[in-house]
Order: sequence, then structure tokens, then C-alpha cells
Amino acid sequence: MAEGAVKLRCPICKKPVKSTDPDFPFCSERCRTIDLGKWASGQYVISSPVKDTEDEFGPESEAERPDDE
Repeated sequence: MAEGAVKLRCPICKKPVKSTDPDFPFCSERCRTIDLGKWASGQYVISSPVKDTEDEFGPESEAERPDDE
């Protein structure tokens, strides 16, 4: 293996692929096209960011505050 090359597996077919290969991280143009098709068809999604609970409920409203403040 070349100096500095990382060896991983193709995310589509799981064949070993080196970081120096021209289609990295895929093993071939075919696997690259299959992956693109999955993105285009909506099979892959990016999850929404985790929200802070304060963002979800908002700050305490005037009506929820005790009267003795």
C-alpha cells in the first residue's frame, strides 16, 4: 500500500478501496452512480439537528411566572 493511503470499504458493495483510488470512497463509477441515485430518490436523508429543550418550549412566559416575583 502507498505511504499515507487509507484502506476502507466501498459503501455500496463493501469491496476494499484505497484512498488513492480514482473513485474513492467508491470502488467504481457504477457504485458512485448507485449512491447518487439513492440520494436523488430520497433513500438517504440528513437528520435534523438536536434542539435544546429551551428552543422547543421557549422561555417561560409571563403567565407561567409566579406572582411573587
